[in-house]
Amino acid sequence: MADPSSYRPKPGQIPDSPGVYKFRDEHRRVIYVGKAKSLRQRLANYFQPLASLHPRTATMVTTAASVEWTVVSTEVEALQLEYSWIKEFDPRFNVKYRDDKSYPYLAVTLNEEFPRVQVMRGHKKKGVRYFGPYAHAWAIRETVDLMLRVFPVRTCSAGVFRNAASAGRPCLLGYIGKCSAPCVGRVTPDEHRELAAEFCDFMAGRTGTYIRRLEQQMMAAAEEMEYEKAARLRDDIGALRRAMEKNAVVLADATDADLIALAEDELEAAVQIFHVRGGRVRGQRGWVTDKVEAVSTAGLVEHALQQLYGEESGDAVPKEVLVPAVPEDAEAVAQWLSGRRGSQVSLRVPQRGDKKDLMETVARNAQQALVLHKTKRASDLTTRSRALEEIAEALDLDSAPLRIECFDISHLQGQDVVASMVVFEDGLPRKSEYRRFQIKGFEGQDDVRSMHEVISRRFKRYLAEKEKTGEWGQEGVAVDADGDAVDTAEPSGAVNGSGEVPVDDGRPKRFAYPPQLVVVDGGQPQVAAARRALDELGIDDIAVCGLAKRLEEVWLPGDDDPVVLPRSSEGLYLLQRVRDTAHDFAIRYQRSKRNKRVRSSPLDAVPGLGDTRKQALIKHFGSVKRLRQATIEQICEVPGMGRKTAEAVAVALAQAAPAAPAVNTATGEIMEDDGGTTA
Repeated sequence: MADPSSYRPKPGQIPDSPGVYKFRDEHRRVIYVGKAKSLRQRLANYFQPLASLHPRTATMVTTAASVEWTVVSTEVEALQLEYSWIKEFDPRFNVKYRDDKSYPYLAVTLNEEFPRVQVMRGHKKKGVRYFGPYAHAWAIRETVDLMLRVFPVRTCSAGVFRNAASAGRPCLLGYIGKCSAPCVGRVTPDEHRELAAEFCDFMAGRTGTYIRRLEQQMMAAAEEMEYEKAARLRDDIGALRRAMEKNAVVLADATDADLIALAEDELEAAVQIFHVRGGRVRGQRGWVTDKVEAVSTAGLVEHALQQLYGEESGDAVPKEVLVPAVPEDAEAVAQWLSGRRGSQVSLRVPQRGDKKDLMETVARNAQQALVLHKTKRASDLTTRSRALEEIAEALDLDSAPLRIECFDISHLQGQDVVASMVVFEDGLPRKSEYRRFQIKGFEGQDDVRSMHEVISRRFKRYLAEKEKTGEWGQEGVAVDADGDAVDTAEPSGAVNGSGEVPVDDGRPKRFAYPPQLVVVDGGQPQVAAARRALDELGIDDIAVCGLAKRLEEVWLPGDDDPVVLPRSSEGLYLLQRVRDTAHDFAIRYQRSKRNKRVRSSPLDAVPGLGDTRKQALIKHFGSVKRLRQATIEQICEVPGMGRKTAEAVAVALAQAAPAAPAVNTATGEIMEDDGGTTA
């Protein structure tokens, strides 16, 4: 490990101008490439005290043994040179998006005498027009099959073409009208190239011209009583419309744009791109990357733009690129994109309307791609085994933690405080064992105290189950529905998070199985609270750790320093997935409670009053306010309402405090229950 001060440039050596810099290790291998508006200011950031650097940056500068730079005249040149060096040296500490598949493109080989339509993968070739990428090759073939009725372009290979030309007979597609058969001279090279150009125009989104032209030809044929020709043209129009329907209109103004969205966590990031041409989604692709450097969302966007357009030119770069965050050097990046396209390119974040809605869809796809990537990685048996072994080694456990329970606290500004418990067995989620808790011991926001309460309640129930089954050798601890200790002479049954007591039917109880490892979402305070709760119950054979979100550090009870698992550790991936699952489960429960509280009504307190009669009351009087002003006799007029129930309704409404009036945020007026306003 090198000391960065040993290779730090002397003061005044670094120029104050745009440029690109390279860090090399002791073997002269390039490990990081970056660019800067000012080389002097940027490089100075790397030679601060290690404690003040991001952990990933600190790892990079201690791995490096030298730094060098190249001065350029503009920021655009710096962007181009940075991309070239990243492609050339493949530095280990640079973000590199890795594609999990080779996406197929619909390609038209305009560089041949008789252009051919085909599916292509891999590197793009000069003189070939590409459309896509598509998610599946069969989607391309279905589209081409529909369009060959109208644009009968050659689709055969060079060998088939030569054989047909030698034999003087076209292939089957030539006989059924889905190829113009240039191999036997039915069309000239120029006529066939014009067909290929029209095919490209239609795929590029200029569809209206051809649809209208075919409709005019169909009407003319019908007027001349050429009904077979008119029917054929009608079928051609239908085929083109079906081909268009495969790509639904998402932007009504026929926009040409690429939409880029990201989903990221502390270790990885997934990027998804939707290619929109003529207002329709023509292609989709995505990558996943390890976050090997300290990079922001804007930085990830810039890397994605370099990856996406670094080798593109012309129409392959759209007029508009929509991103979730604008890169730091947005003007330089936009200028670089404009240079690749040959005309102005707009780079911006959508703020409203259809484009913003579509961006949210792309973002959901990115999130799903990241989840799928992690799920695939976690589903492999060998990978799961290695993950459990790494956790056991890192936490100094006697054996692999085959059952892991994770706890998380969720609330909204101290209201509706809840907790979740998720269970992973053999590295896979055991959803039937998930549990939810309401925090009952106190009011307000205190995550540490909440964690102590939840751990205590969960393991009191475990001890109660052990006592009931006779596994607990000494006098056990029974609990009531709130998790509080009760007299062991009459032990209570196991309870779930909502306090329900299940029927004793001989099945395993819900809290009967102890985990080998308890994971809490948080750092030192939450871990200490969990360990204290177990100690108070006399449980010393269950390990505890915490996973902090900020740097994905693993905290152990009593340790001042965290355990830092390697970035590529399968054990860290598993702990992260367990923590994220508990977090999502807690948030869903908290939101459901909040929504239920918001929708609550004073009528909920009336015994025996169901939803049907509640709706009948509101429908009859129009609002709770008017119902509160009604007499018992007036309430009895509602169908299904007896006098006893009407009296209960009147008492409940009288005891309930009236809700605060709603305010029209646009005008500041106070809204009445009947929809009117008051001064």
